[in-house]
Amino acid sequence: MPSAVLAAGIATGVGSLPHRNASQAAASVLRCLPDLPAAPQLPARSAYEQMIAQSLRGVAGVAVDGAGHVRVDGAFDAAAAYDVNLDAEGDAGLLAFVDVAASAPRPPRRVKAQLTGPLTLGTALARAGVPPDAAFAFGARASRVRARAIEALFEAALPGTPLVLFFDEPALVLWRDERAPLDRELATDILSTALASLACVGGVHVCGAGDLRMALAAGPHVVHLDVDALCFDDSISLCRFIDGGGWVAWGAVPTHGPIGEHPAPLWKNLLDVWCELTRRGCDAVRLRTQALVAPACGLAGHGVSQAERAMLLARELGNRVHDQAAATKLAVGA
Repeated sequence: MPSAVLAAGIATGVGSLPHRNASQAAASVLRCLPDLPAAPQLPARSAYEQMIAQSLRGVAGVAVDGAGHVRVDGAFDAAAAYDVNLDAEGDAGLLAFVDVAASAPRPPRRVKAQLTGPLTLGTALARAGVPPDAAFAFGARASRVRARAIEALFEAALPGTPLVLFFDEPALVLWRDERAPLDRELATDILSTALASLACVGGVHVCGAGDLRMALAAGPHVVHLDVDALCFDDSISLCRFIDGGGWVAWGAVPTHGPIGEHPAPLWKNLLDVWCELTRRGCDAVRLRTQALVAPACGLAGHGVSQAERAMLLARELGNRVHDQAAATKLAVGA
């Protein structure tokens, strides 16, 4: 399924933008990332668009403050029904993106969105005092329900337009550090079940030094990773994933500091990573032909102009990936 939707060198985004005007944010993404525009999350516009608040807003017994901290009281029932109401308070970025994309003179050929993953939701609830089994069961159910609501939204507004939907899992760093509140095998199964529930192309966003092997074991079609945070100890798992047809969205534009002006050093860094992975057994052709490009993480901490520059840099790098993928295929007679 991914190969019918994706193409080498497509540039996309990973979520948050600094804009306070949702329509302007949507227009920016569609302009900067036309091949796979990403529906933005706008935490600067509203605290309810922070990733945890966005998924837990309105749940009885759960309160999320402006800093994203979760508080649970006796009214919370992990077995209670979970209802999704995509509205302008907590989902302005998503809704504006759908409206602007649908009304564009040339609607996008494919679109991307993301939501908080089940492991990150479960971790937030467990930290707030919910027993881990109940916390992760609720997080798993909430993520699946919200994913279905997002799929339905896009199908209604942009019928027939392929959707790529990512589960955002910053909590994966806890499994890498062996500080997680849930057994690794159970956690992998929860994420795998969430991915399997999708009708569209499913992905996992691995933030920073998150547990990449665990994300890959869950069976996504595509995984997003930060190039600068890649641990080469994960090379075998990553190579197997790519050999099996998996795609990688390379977070090749750093977002933890000022956004640079030139693509050349970013391109060299990506090529150096690919060379090392090839040395460790990865297929050089597949590395390029099953590659997307994106900023390393969300851009809400930057100014609007810098965020747009990061997206444009990703697009420039994507063009280079596309050209090299084509050249590499020709060189091997593909």
